[in-house]
Amino acid sequence: MPTRRLTALISREGDWYVSLCPELDIASQGRTVEEARANLAEVLELFFEEAGEEEIGRRLRA
Repeated sequence: MPTRRLTALISREGDWYVSLCPELDIASQGRTVEEARANLAEVLELFFEEAGEEEIGRRLRA
């Protein structure tokens, strides 16, 4: 699969920072900006390991 650059939007919600990848509609959170970003990177890595090409393509086109 070719390399693709994805967006990470991070916003504060109360005591937490929420991180979102809008291209795939995948989110995570953390107590710091760095933790929220790292947690999002981890969940994206797991998504790409487990999701099939059809699911990845469907989310990227949505």
